[in-house]
Amino acid sequence: MRDLTRRRGAALVVASAAVVALAGCSGEEASGVETGEVGRATVVEVVEAAGTVTARATSAITSPAGGTIASIEVADGATVAAGQVLVRISSPAAEETLARAQEADRQAAAAAPGAFQGLDLSQQGAQADAAAAQAFAAARQAAEAIQDPAAKAQALAQVAQAEAQYASARASTEQAVDTVNAALRSAQRALSSLAQAQRSQTQAAVAIAQATVDALVVKAPIAGVASFGAGTASGGSGSDVSGLLSQLPESVQGAASSFLGGSSSSSFTSGPIEVGRPVATGDPLLSVTDVSALSLAASVDETDILLVQPGIQAEVELDAVPGARYPATVTAIDVAPTTSSRGGVAYTVRLALSAGTDETGAAAPAPRPGMSAVARLQVRTAQDAVAVPVAAVFRDQGRDAVWVVDNGRVERRELVLGAQGTDEVQVTEGLEVGEVIVVRGADRVVEGQQIP
Repeated sequence: MRDLTRRRGAALVVASAAVVALAGCSGEEASGVETGEVGRATVVEVVEAAGTVTARATSAITSPAGGTIASIEVADGATVAAGQVLVRISSPAAEETLARAQEADRQAAAAAPGAFQGLDLSQQGAQADAAAAQAFAAARQAAEAIQDPAAKAQALAQVAQAEAQYASARASTEQAVDTVNAALRSAQRALSSLAQAQRSQTQAAVAIAQATVDALVVKAPIAGVASFGAGTASGGSGSDVSGLLSQLPESVQGAASSFLGGSSSSSFTSGPIEVGRPVATGDPLLSVTDVSALSLAASVDETDILLVQPGIQAEVELDAVPGARYPATVTAIDVAPTTSSRGGVAYTVRLALSAGTDETGAAAPAPRPGMSAVARLQVRTAQDAVAVPVAAVFRDQGRDAVWVVDNGRVERRELVLGAQGTDEVQVTEGLEVGEVIVVRGADRVVEGQQIP
């Protein structure tokens, strides 16, 4: 006989008509074989999955820097709004780090080179050109006054040669000035790039130090219930300086870290927070949990997960509230698998949890995050379907089958099954309402056996 319930949990079965009318004679009862007529029923196939109640969101808040708790602005268990001040921390070290970073930034800004001036000899060149032009004009005038033609020509030629030599020297001078200015300009650009890089580092250090100081006023990242849970050993994380440094470009992380003096961590002494208590960077302070909407994270085995789809209805029972029922709806199915409790593969199914009722119909207590639960997912529903008892179906040669009684003799009939409950299963092909089948003792029957 095949166990049709397989891995599934209990199924909800609502009879819309008599599923099977048991009709066995005393001889049949004595032999352990009973027959009945095929009827109709509403069969709901259910997959059971263990789960845990989860809050909409939970945020663990840690100390942004080393110091002492100056004030606690909310009570343990209080409902807080997003952005509300929770704790104030006094941290002279963080203030000193900010001041040191700001001073380094001021020095870097002061050391930055000014605008490029370059070598400018235009005024001296203009004066030289004017003096040379005057001298050449006087020399040419004197040469023109010479009476001897040969001597005159020679004098004028000498004046022209002197003018050409001056023009060449003047051009060489301007070229030399341009070369010097190009070299100076290149040096200026190099100095500017270096100064800009240094300034970027100091500005980054100031931004991180300022963010750390601002974070000393600890605010709620989300709305919810504040909890001052006991602290545990911590290596420093969350909003500490190292976390902020990691967000910077690699090229400036080292310099920014040196300006800030690095980050530190220490072990947190267990116990609730209180005013005056020392804290180190990353030490846990409190948590805020948003319980405005609760959900259930259930683990469904890989053999059942393909039956689960978003929108499927479920009924949830909490270990903490026996007998109460909480309606739920599948909202999402994780793609990544996890290891099931039996060592196989499972998938996390998330369900939106609604208010429940107890056995009397009264409102059930609201669940708390972390509570254990069992979800019964209604994966398939067959309304007014042809249905037979689970015990009537057996597995033979890889096919589902039943014994049909025809004219007092039994014959094997193969079936195609649909929704499979604990007590009844849907038959989509192979049987019709009113046919008589063996409903109990199928393992005691053989083909062709006579049944009165």
